[in-house]
Amino acid sequence: MPEQEDRRDPSPREAPGPTGIRTGTEAESEAERRRRRARFLRELAEARALRERVQPRRAKAARLRHAMRMRTFRW
Repeated sequence: MPEQEDRRDPSPREAPGPTGIRTGTEAESEAERRRRRARFLRELAEARALRERVQPRRAKAARLRHAMRMRTFRW
């Protein structure tokens, strides 16, 4: 069986420093993280919209289930 890389070991770029703050150019990495997150959220919203157009009955049922969960959720 071939050896698998250990996924628990973060890469040096993502490893936190001794104070818990990332090493390297922190502002640049935070900006890049925000850009990647914004792109991901845009693509996710686009995929949900496409799913609603393609499968309207399933999307309606999902909306109703979500609304029921929100009504029964205690704040």
